[in-house]
Amino acid sequence: MQFFWRSIWAAIWLCLSAASAVANDVRLTSRDGAIQIEGTLLTYDGEFYRVETIYGPLTLDGQGVTCDGPGCPDLNAFVANIRLSGTDRMAEVLIPALIQAFAIRNGYSVIREVKSDRQSTFALSDQERLRARFQLSSGTTSEGYADLIAEEADIALVLREPRKSEVSMARTAAAGDLLKGRRARVVALDGVVAITAPGQPLRSISLEQMASAISGQTARWSDIGGADIPIIRHLPKRGSGLLETFEDRVLRPSKLTLNDGATHHAFLEDLSDRVADDTFAIGLTTLSEIGNTIPLKVAGSCGFETSATLAALRAEDYPLTLPLMLYTPARRLPLIAREFLDFTQDPAADLVIRRAGFIDQAITKTRFDDQGDRLAHAISQAGPEVTLEDLQTMVGALRDRDRLSTTFRFTGGTRLDVQSQENIIRLARALETGAFNDQDLLLAGFSDGEGPAGPNLALSKKRARTVLRLLKETAPDADFKRVTLATEAFGEALPMACDDTDWGRAINRRVEVWVK
Repeated sequence: MQFFWRSIWAAIWLCLSAASAVANDVRLTSRDGAIQIEGTLLTYDGEFYRVETIYGPLTLDGQGVTCDGPGCPDLNAFVANIRLSGTDRMAEVLIPALIQAFAIRNGYSVIREVKSDRQSTFALSDQERLRARFQLSSGTTSEGYADLIAEEADIALVLREPRKSEVSMARTAAAGDLLKGRRARVVALDGVVAITAPGQPLRSISLEQMASAISGQTARWSDIGGADIPIIRHLPKRGSGLLETFEDRVLRPSKLTLNDGATHHAFLEDLSDRVADDTFAIGLTTLSEIGNTIPLKVAGSCGFETSATLAALRAEDYPLTLPLMLYTPARRLPLIAREFLDFTQDPAADLVIRRAGFIDQAITKTRFDDQGDRLAHAISQAGPEVTLEDLQTMVGALRDRDRLSTTFRFTGGTRLDVQSQENIIRLARALETGAFNDQDLLLAGFSDGEGPAGPNLALSKKRARTVLRLLKETAPDADFKRVTLATEAFGEALPMACDDTDWGRAINRRVEVWVK
């Protein structure tokens, strides 16, 4: 009898599967009737059909074909469903604010439906009908990547680049290479900071000391330059993109892991409140959530210190700049989703980002006269291979210019990091709109101080030329007769940080933009 019912259910399942396949069957015919494609409709995004055929999945432009069969969509009633999933740092305030602003700019009305603490939907309509639903799920960066790989999300909200395990998982799941193509869009910036109470006298520590204190390896403040009192740790919730970023960028290079004994907080506001009230405490949070605490400066052994300021984060001069990113799939997204992604990179979104409490990527200027600390540090740290003549040449080239906040940094060789890839697009857009017409832009290449000065100078030249090439490729509509773009290289002549650490060398490998 058990076998009989099992057979009955199997037959029912096969019938339902066959009926589903028939319901989705389509025949796409080219406008001239010369070509016909038959198969099962997988998706329709308002522009393109994606069909499973005997040749495998095919994507066809809806403008070039007609559709026949029970699976054909109603072209006049298409509603784009865009699923966003990932870190609550973006999902709770920033992304809802950007969706609202995008809707207003495009003349859509918005209705928000809150389904739970973690899920909400934004319905965008014009005067005729519903056009799109943005379904927002709040969680962690890891969950965002997992949903993207499993095709349960169209856009992941993340605070870090994918880990090796996630890249491997995506390849295994045929979700594409997460590291290739323009998969990441940096929407806003923040900074990872270690914080203390106002009564704590220590004001700066090295990244190594920060790693030791936050991990729990160091138990007393006296071990990192403070008073002889115990260190009480307050950290973000486990699995958060913020904590994972710190583990990837600070703990692992120091071969450390998080020890037990710390208090983990679901809300960064609670974390900063606890630290502010306890002189013994140290916390890990973001610049946007420091509350009444004091963020510690990051110091190097050579005496150079850097703070998580707005200017330092925009220029990526601070070693723990935190990019807030939208990560996209390898497949094509619906038109309205692509328009939303473009809007997040538009200067019109900058005010929304600032009001949400984050740092936008607007291009700002710093006068040469305000670079005194950098120049003094360069002179004090100049090694035997950097001559007075080298420094005078550099000062002569830059003294009549202003430095733009747009800076390009390299993960090694001439490969740009993710924030710098966005900087290429933003500066290219500014060139196309004529923002720098009748001005002179100098792309100044710099290197770290590891190795001989000659090869470092050559590498800094190569990096500056790489940026120049990428800018011209990305700004095909710019009038380069109205703007001067040139490159220069100064090698290791102007360090931003100490060269005795990996992060210090990474900060020093850069191309700056100077304008007059």
